[in-house]
Amino acid sequence: MFIDSVVQRVQASGVGCYVKFICVSIILYADDILLLAPSVNALQQLLHVCETEIACLDMAINVGKSACMRIGSRHNMKCMNISTVNSGELVWCEKIKYLGIDLAAAKVFKCSYDNAKRKFYRAFNAIFGEIGLTASEEVIIQLLKSKCLPLLFYGLDVCPVNRDQIRSLDHAVHSCFRKKISTRDQSVVEQRMTLFECHMFSSKQ
Repeated sequence: MFIDSVVQRVQASGVGCYVKFICVSIILYADDILLLAPSVNALQQLLHVCETEIACLDMAINVGKSACMRIGSRHNMKCMNISTVNSGELVWCEKIKYLGIDLAAAKVFKCSYDNAKRKFYRAFNAIFGEIGLTASEEVIIQLLKSKCLPLLFYGLDVCPVNRDQIRSLDHAVHSCFRKKISTRDQSVVEQRMTLFECHMFSSKQ
């Protein structure tokens, strides 16, 4: 409620993106603000609108934790950085994180799952390194499902996933099963995954 006025200011400015006359220029959760604009100039205007209202609330934008990213046919074109009223600059990035989801600059809206896979592998290797040689297969797989898979599944319900990404995520899960049962036989791995109800990503599509 403390920063609801920031949304109201952005809506009143008439700048940014609209869907059927509904303003979608700003998405706000707690103190994480995401601004959407159809052009660089519009984004600059939106930032100044936010800065003006935030200053009235005795707050400030953290330039070090803020960034810009382009989505569309010109996503890889260079342009000037967005500037703040205090002469700071928001740099353009290939990836940004919002609410735990990694978004990637591309021709269309796209998510990146590289970081999710790293977390998944790190969690599984930590478990396997501690009890991989002593615990039963049932225990290892249950820990994989409860502690590791959520790191890989996080946000998939709302993020677009293409075929290449599905294969990559499938490979991550398969590699952990192969490591546990010490086999490269794909049919054996799939049988184990079915047995433990640990379905592949392709089956979730």
